[in-house]
Amino acid sequence: MPEVAGGPGPVSTTDGVADDLIRARGVLLNPGPGQRRLAPDALRGALVDLHDFWLSSRATSIGLTEGAALIAVGALGRRELAPYSDLDLVLVHERRPDADRLAEALWYPLWDAGIGLDHSVRTPGQVVEVAATDLRAALGLLEARHLAGERSLFDKVNGAVRQSWRASIRTRFDELVEMTTDRWERNGDVAHRVEPDLKNGRGGLRDVHLLDALAAAQLIDRPGAEVSEARLLLLDVRTELHRHAGRARDVLRAQEADDIAGMLELGDRFDLARALSGAARTVAYAVDVGLRASRSALPRRGLAALRRAPVRRPLDDGVVEHAGEVVLARDAAAGKDPALVLRVAATAARTGMPIAAGTLARLADTAPELRAPWPHAALVELLSLLGSGRPLVAVVEALDRGGLWGRIFPEWGAVRDLPPRDRAHVWTVDRHLVETCAYAARLTTEVARPDLLLIGALLHDIGKGREEDHSVVGEGLAHQVGTRLGLSARDVRTVAAMVRHHLLLPDTATRRDLEDEATISRVVQTLDGDPQLLELLHALSEADSLATGPGVWSPWKRRLITQLTERCRSAMAGEPLPKPEPPDGALCEMAARAASTGRPQVTVQEHPAAGSGGDATEQEPATVLVALPDTPGALSLAAGVLALHSLEVHVAELGSHEGIAVDTFTVSPRFGRPPDPAVLRNDLVRALEGGLNLAEALDRKERDYARPPGPEEKLRPRVLWFDDEATGAVVLELRGNDRIGLLYRVASALEQAGVEVRWAKVATLGSSVVDSFCLDEPDGAPPLTRSQRRTLEHAVLAAAAPG
Repeated sequence: MPEVAGGPGPVSTTDGVADDLIRARGVLLNPGPGQRRLAPDALRGALVDLHDFWLSSRATSIGLTEGAALIAVGALGRRELAPYSDLDLVLVHERRPDADRLAEALWYPLWDAGIGLDHSVRTPGQVVEVAATDLRAALGLLEARHLAGERSLFDKVNGAVRQSWRASIRTRFDELVEMTTDRWERNGDVAHRVEPDLKNGRGGLRDVHLLDALAAAQLIDRPGAEVSEARLLLLDVRTELHRHAGRARDVLRAQEADDIAGMLELGDRFDLARALSGAARTVAYAVDVGLRASRSALPRRGLAALRRAPVRRPLDDGVVEHAGEVVLARDAAAGKDPALVLRVAATAARTGMPIAAGTLARLADTAPELRAPWPHAALVELLSLLGSGRPLVAVVEALDRGGLWGRIFPEWGAVRDLPPRDRAHVWTVDRHLVETCAYAARLTTEVARPDLLLIGALLHDIGKGREEDHSVVGEGLAHQVGTRLGLSARDVRTVAAMVRHHLLLPDTATRRDLEDEATISRVVQTLDGDPQLLELLHALSEADSLATGPGVWSPWKRRLITQLTERCRSAMAGEPLPKPEPPDGALCEMAARAASTGRPQVTVQEHPAAGSGGDATEQEPATVLVALPDTPGALSLAAGVLALHSLEVHVAELGSHEGIAVDTFTVSPRFGRPPDPAVLRNDLVRALEGGLNLAEALDRKERDYARPPGPEEKLRPRVLWFDDEATGAVVLELRGNDRIGLLYRVASALEQAGVEVRWAKVATLGSSVVDSFCLDEPDGAPPLTRSQRRTLEHAVLAAAAPG
């Protein structure tokens, strides 16, 4: 390709022209023995200096001087060049006839060297026209920086672009907001995504650049120190992500997070996630405030410019509306009224209007401490805030970013930005608490004490972030908070008990036999026979599940928890428990057919969809009835065939009828609808006759389809024993990572050990699982010895281990 030296004339190849640039980049990215590895900020600075030097030298060597200028935009323009960022370059010229040849002499060496390049060649008028018609181009040109050539030409173009941006922002603002909102919807929140997009997600680097653009339009001030610190962390993580991946990357994958955290000396991936969450939420809140302030500051023309200034409309004692925001009244006693912060917050939630940034700052500076016990007015305002539903989320975020929420609840610091430990949880722990409270607000008409429901919802996971059991720690913290709020001693005990036992109903419902009197008796005793506490826990279970993530509050889970609650309520009232239902007629008919034909029988019963109490309608689990010869191995055989057809087993209830095993499985298909019963029956026959090796078939399915847990998700499997939670039986629980065919493998191990399984339940949350097996103890037989239990534990753990 021709090389230009000032103008038309002899040419030479560009091969190897950028070799020195590539070698220098290699040294920076991969220092040799004894060479210091640069910190991420130093690396970015070195990369910028290197590319600036090479580009300016190259420009000079080809005669790019008068009448032309080389301009950097994008990452190089901002001096934020990550290791594998593309170079964004613009060659501006005043109708030089050799402009295209100059461009080729600049671009081709970079292309030949494999360096990513976005480029354009334009006149000053074309640059300004593009900036005026293409919003993305305008945002990039606001970050322009002179590299080489005529400086006055760059100053002329840069000034014209910025003047055009300031002049046109009134008509382009809505488009800017729409483009930003669309980007957030596509890429999610950096603060809450398991694998965040550091550049394009909400709270990411693009949002920092948006703040810069609003400042360039003279609508807001330049971002402050907190945003600058957040920007630096996001840049450092992205820089190390590039260096670790060896290519351009914006999405931080879970399996890479531990390595990136180590490079940044931030501990493990959870420490990194927590730091990123705090940074992203700082940026996201600054953008929210910045967009509101910008809209208010947009220049007005025509009749709009003649409108009177916004009036101040009273909203509550010491609180008014001004320009669509909640602000303090001029006579508000900000330094004397201890309930004012919460009154402002409750008013904002009730009206749906944001709290003005200046009001938050003034309250942070002047609001008095809420001393224990709180004045009743403060508690009333808190309950009004907590009962507001969805508006609560934005208000608490504003208070927290303004430093006020932590003053109201000092215990919040341990859970702020704390990442979840499993994929089922969508939110950080603090956001999960607020989301749970928002969902609980929908349920306040269903309980006798809505005030305690809201407080319990806000505090139920407050004990997380510490070494001990979070329910136990949380109980003590809830007692502390309740006392400080001024609740009565009885109410304090109730809230503390809600926190201590917030998992009791969902865990029992999904892991135990609800028709066993021992199950009901244990729950009633745990709750001291308190029907009010039972009612509150029932509502809290729903709100907690809905706030955890999609699909957690399933119809099956809702039905089980409701059934458990009703049975416990009857027991507390001294009413007899319902008698076990007689064997299902369909099961008896299937058993008769299996006995007469000598072949397995299968029926699949699908149930109509029902509302789940959330925002969507979900399919009820199906019921699979299986009848086959009552021999050891019946449970594992059926479970293996169901797993082979991608049916997730929730409950397995085992029984027999006239020498035939009759088992009922509650299942959910992982994809689509359940298979035809004939297909399941055929595979059961093949497995019984030895034509289908279930272990090998499930191993192949796991290799082909399973997503192995990442290093951050791997759990050390444990076996727990419960002696008093089933009548005439012992319960074995396996806790660990889920895998395809796990129920089949564990059931096989138990069957080979000669124990009889009465029922099995499977509770899955993300990549983790709790498999519960009720092991029958025949009448007169001694309980399992410690040695026998150890033998069973080893067998179960070996079966659960990945192949």
